Amino acid sequence: MTELKSSTLSDKQMIIDAHHHLWKIEHGIYDWIGDEISGIRRDYQPEHLQPYLSHLKIDKTILVQAAETLKENELMLDAAENNSFIGGVVAWVDLLSDTCASELDFLASKPIIKGIRPVLQGIDDTNWILRDEVMRNLSSLPRLNLRFDALIQPRHLNAMETLARQIPDLSVVIDHGAKPIIKNGQAPDQQWLEGIAKLAEYPNIYCKISGLITEYGAGWSAKALQPVTHHLLDTFSPKRIMWGSDWPVLELDGSYTQWFSCILELITDLSAQEQKRILGETAREFYAIE
Repeated sequence: MTELKSSTLSDKQMIIDAHHHLWKIEHGIYDWIGDEISGIRRDYQPEHLQPYLSHLKIDKTILVQAAETLKENELMLDAAENNSFIGGVVAWVDLLSDTCASELDFLASKPIIKGIRPVLQGIDDTNWILRDEVMRNLSSLPRLNLRFDALIQPRHLNAMETLARQIPDLSVVIDHGAKPIIKNGQAPDQQWLEGIAKLAEYPNIYCKISGLITEYGAGWSAKALQPVTHHLLDTFSPKRIMWGSDWPVLELDGSYTQWFSCILELITDLSAQEQKRILGETAREFYAIE
């Protein structure tokens, strides 16, 4: 493995990877891994992730759904039961299903399950999240002590602001910085810049610095990602920013170690306390990790 650049991280600091996946192709539930991303069309299991965690001294992780099926929840629960480094699971549920309420009750009965994530980026209707049935089910999450991971694109930012306003006690984290359009060095557009700034005004909204190297593509670097990360930090502040690897998707454009080195470089000018928040404390607080 590539050696990390020197850093000012404290040995006592808890580091949490707030966003990764696991999958085994033979389960047949990962249809989204098509020919265009065949580089990651293979098994990624805990034993493949563990060496990175040990090498980089990462204490805990958040395992996030990678398939839109209840079978995925079973697989993630099993992985968490057998791997102590998994500090929380973000599950999947059909928010329009007649059985959604009972499924949410079941998820809430499992302490390791910290929240849910519908795949909003794959739904054509940008305002799907605001449907009455969906909002009714989302409104039950705070009572169940469940959080909401928002897998969105810039087109969803206005809808997410409406959600934040209408359900102010719902804890929401924006995955991958809302996927700004930065392919090949394109500058973030006004829709993303303004939408992120508006969302950050709501104290119940958090954000993950994750998935950015995939959005940028080949040739990414810490310097190239600074316009995005600086805007996220300026708007949300380190108190509501958490780092995530998005492993193994990140392997399309880099390695786990490269991305971790990159995040250390991106936050090197921040105070020790701010770095601590981004690398672990924000995620620990948001997901209620022991």
